[in-house]
Amino acid sequence: MRCIFSSLFLVFILCLSSNLTMAQDTIKKKKANFESKRIKKSEEIKMAFELNDEESIAKNYESLAEDFYSKKNESKAEEYYQKALTSYRKLKRKEDIARVVRSLAKIQESQKKYVQASSNYKVASEETSDKNLEIINTNDFNRLKNSANSGLQKDLLNSNIKILEKQDKKEELSDAYLKKAETDQLENKTEDAINNYNQALVYTVAEPEKTISIKNKIADIYLGKNDFDKALEINQSILESAEKKNDFTTQITQKQKLASLYFQINKPEKAVEELKTAYALASKKGNTAEVKRSLLALVDYYKRNGNDKERLLIYNDFLQNFDAIIQSDTTLIDAKIFQVTEEKIKQLEKEKELKDELIDKKNTFNFVLIGAVILLLLCFGLIIKALFAIKKKNKKIALQSLRREMNPHFIFNSLNSVNQFISQNKELEANKYLSNYSQLMRNIMINSNKDFVSLSNEIEQLKKYLDLEHLRFQDKFDYEIVIDPTLDTDAFFVPNMIIQPHIENAIWHGLRYKKEKGKLLLKVEPKSNTIIISIDDDGIGIAQSNALKTEHQKVHQSRGVSNTKERIALLSELYKTHITFSITEKEQPLTGTIVTVEFPFIHKIP
Repeated sequence: MRCIFSSLFLVFILCLSSNLTMAQDTIKKKKANFESKRIKKSEEIKMAFELNDEESIAKNYESLAEDFYSKKNESKAEEYYQKALTSYRKLKRKEDIARVVRSLAKIQESQKKYVQASSNYKVASEETSDKNLEIINTNDFNRLKNSANSGLQKDLLNSNIKILEKQDKKEELSDAYLKKAETDQLENKTEDAINNYNQALVYTVAEPEKTISIKNKIADIYLGKNDFDKALEINQSILESAEKKNDFTTQITQKQKLASLYFQINKPEKAVEELKTAYALASKKGNTAEVKRSLLALVDYYKRNGNDKERLLIYNDFLQNFDAIIQSDTTLIDAKIFQVTEEKIKQLEKEKELKDELIDKKNTFNFVLIGAVILLLLCFGLIIKALFAIKKKNKKIALQSLRREMNPHFIFNSLNSVNQFISQNKELEANKYLSNYSQLMRNIMINSNKDFVSLSNEIEQLKKYLDLEHLRFQDKFDYEIVIDPTLDTDAFFVPNMIIQPHIENAIWHGLRYKKEKGKLLLKVEPKSNTIIISIDDDGIGIAQSNALKTEHQKVHQSRGVSNTKERIALLSELYKTHITFSITEKEQPLTGTIVTVEFPFIHKIP
């Protein structure tokens, strides 16, 4: 007989182990009816992966984790919270990170992973910008850190409860009271534990499964105190509530609990009755896990009491109804569908990880490439800047060279004049000339490196030069300098030594050859936003002067004009200014020339 029972039991175990294979045959017929919340979420995750929607991936992972946690599958809940956290970190969503890390810490604490839980409570406090949440997480971190100090733990929980009551966070409040109750149980403070469990029940109205779990914990306390009546009363009330709500899973588990309680108070008949009812209900509803649990409890009882007949009857009943039980157990199909989908998700995760890795490498390469291009552009820019600087410097050197090119002729003429005075025994004139000449040369030397000087300085230099030339050719010309009285000559700047060569030309090539005494007029006047300096002489004019000149003199005069034009071109290019220059010969019967130079207003030396 025992051999028969053993064989039947083996068949039962084999049947249970192969139930998934049998269930697969009915997937096509029942898939539409058996898709659970988890399957839908997993399908949504698959779609999110295909769309590469990181936010949707994160939210669905978190939702799956919550579902597993509600079903007491803490290891799976922890796994999916970790995945959600990874996605939220990629999105850099601090508040989402703080929320998920706290949920992760709570699950780890319930699994007695206190080190990891403590660390995550600390991370959650650092990530959140909500001051209240920061305090709550810090309190939980310190609570786990001081696990040996129950008094401090309760103080920290009470601190959290005050904050949570103000925010009306019912789920968190129930958890806080549950932790207080668990702490009381460790200290054997059963009444305090019951009070705290009851307080937790106040905040679990919307969570029926949590409510049942807490009531069972209270029943277990009474059972530990051997207060069987109170334990029975609580279990009966849970069962009655489940019957009203047609909550068959709770009905089955509570009947099993009642059976266990009846066995303890030595009422085996009632215990067997509850187990048979649980077995029948589980068989009818296709809950193979609870069928197995109820069946094993009955078999164990019959075995202990040597009732082989009843054992055989229960085995026969199970075998006859086995196919119907399996066919009606949708959880097996759901589990298989979820398993297949989860495998697909893992594959998609690997593909996404590889894709992200490739994108990271591509981005790194792009950043390196962009950096190299920027560096090359920077080098190119520096080279261009250096070339422009060299070009500008060369232009300044050329400008300085052109300016100084006029000096040797001026010095030669001046020294020639001194020599003429000495040869004529005009010592006084020679001394005066040398004195004025030295002042002028000092002024020219001081400003020799300047491209621009003040208008007053330029006029002063021109006056000294005219004084020198008038001293030498006083019988040939008189001069007049006319400056507009509205013009502030100290406020504006003009190019250095741009006028002097033309005054020299007017005297040496125009006025010097005139039979009667001539006149030179230097006029300075404003016009709109410009300054006009004109040199008006009534000498012999350009045409007659050219006829009288030697070849050497013609070259010099030509070079003086071209020098001025080159300097004006360089000044305009270097300082982005516009200077105009013109030479006009007077029409008959008048003689002489008019040289006009027009400068823009320059208030500051460039």
